[in-house]
Amino acid sequence: MARIHNSRRGRSGSDRPAAEEPPEWSDVDAEDVEQRVVELAEQGHSPGEIGLKLRDEGVKGTPVPDVKLATGKKVTEILEENDAKPDLPEDLRNLMEKAVNLREHVQEHGQDHRNKRALQNTEAKVRRLVDYYRGDELDAEFTYEYEEARELLE
Repeated sequence: MARIHNSRRGRSGSDRPAAEEPPEWSDVDAEDVEQRVVELAEQGHSPGEIGLKLRDEGVKGTPVPDVKLATGKKVTEILEENDAKPDLPEDLRNLMEKAVNLREHVQEHGQDHRNKRALQNTEAKVRRLVDYYRGDELDAEFTYEYEEARELLE
């Protein structure tokens, strides 16, 4: 299937092996993992970064290959239970960050037509994602505006 804003085909990627229980070498306690997730969230890390840190650094020296296998909950579910959930979904936040950076670049370099087009495409993606999240994870009246996005990201 083709990508949405260019003529290339989609990215190919491998899937994680289907596993129902953590590997034998990973003997971490679910409570320790949950505490570490909350600690990392309080330090300002996003759910994706938290998963990477747990995989690379681990809990008490033992790597955590998959938070869901270790605890039975996703990282975002753990954050919701402990009132540490981010105000914006991670994918929307990353796209908004990209759009804000592109807007600032285009304001400085007015003749950069390629990045003007990239800004239009990125803002279209942001608006579609806002429509998807509106009502569930975002307010029903939330709309994407550059000024508001810049304030939210600071």
